[in-house]
Amino acid sequence: MSWVVLFGFSVAFFFVLLFLLSRFVGYMKKEQNMEIESLKDTLIDKDNPVGLTGAELEKLKQQQAEAQRHLREVISRIPVVQKEGRFQVDQEEIQRRKASGQVNGASGTAGENSR
Repeated sequence: MSWVVLFGFSVAFFFVLLFLLSRFVGYMKKEQNMEIESLKDTLIDKDNPVGLTGAELEKLKQQQAEAQRHLREVISRIPVVQKEGRFQVDQEEIQRRKASGQVNGASGTAGENSR
């Protein structure tokens, strides 16, 4: 019978401590003008892992799409051939492009073409 009294006292003491903790947290939130995020808000969104706002996220997605288009365009200009089941840079085609560029008077570097 004594363990029932002890259990009742410990449960009551636990709820008193829980009540005091909730009052303390509420007071600190009000005093420091804080907002505690819910657990759902802290979960990582697979589409937005860094927590950007809607406009910032759309801008970032647009920039990434433009970068992907540019990368595809640049990669498509590289001549490749399949040798022994592997794709390799076609050195002969690169030499032909360099030779035809020098014949036409055009330079092979992008920095000189942009001037």
